[in-house]
Amino acid sequence: MANVKDFSVEEKLIAVLSLQKIDSKIDEIHTLKGELPMEVKDLEDEIAGLQTRINNIDTEIATINTFIDNKTEAKKEAEALIKKYEKQQDNVKNNREFEAINKEMEMQELEVRLNDKHIKDATFDLRDRTNMRIKTQEKITDVEESLKVKRTELEKITIETDKEEKILSEKSAEAKEKVDPRLLTAYERIRKSYRNGLAVVPVMRDSCGGCFNVIPPQRQSEIRQHKKIIVCEHCGRIVVDNDLNDKVNLK
Repeated sequence: MANVKDFSVEEKLIAVLSLQKIDSKIDEIHTLKGELPMEVKDLEDEIAGLQTRINNIDTEIATINTFIDNKTEAKKEAEALIKKYEKQQDNVKNNREFEAINKEMEMQELEVRLNDKHIKDATFDLRDRTNMRIKTQEKITDVEESLKVKRTELEKITIETDKEEKILSEKSAEAKEKVDPRLLTAYERIRKSYRNGLAVVPVMRDSCGGCFNVIPPQRQSEIRQHKKIIVCEHCGRIVVDNDLNDKVNLK
């Protein structure tokens, strides 16, 4: 087999044009999938974030419940002390003892009221956290439903295109081996410069098939002669004539 460098300009153009048609077909498959892979990833990340929020809320709920339990227990202890002091009041021997016990009872009554306030406030917080958890869980359910739909769409397209894309990827790798190294470097650089991935384009209605700027007749004549690689002076894409473009068919 002849070295790639020994090929004629026309053969080099055919090689890079063949590669372009293979890569364009791969691009079509990626376009068919569209934004689905990214959308699926975004939905998965959103669910993970919502689940983290649920975990944080659960931790807060557990902390609030523990706080309420502690304050409830403290309230019971204060109420028990009040009953104890009430009994002691029946056995006081003087006003001094009565006042001391009465002061202790007032302190415990204050403790009961303070614990009641803490319990009430914490109960409101608990209700808010519980509602927040319910809404977050509902949001997760909605996002999971959207994710299910997107995954089904992506899986369907993937099943339909995976085999074809694998074959095309193998053909692309084989085609690259037949392209002149310097031409391949230019081809890959140009492809990365444009979203549609077109580095090799035909003349269309006397214009560049990439940027649609008019190509002068003399320039078109040079393109048809296949004596050198011609690039569009406006967009830098490699330009081929229609006959050559029609000659190269992707099987």
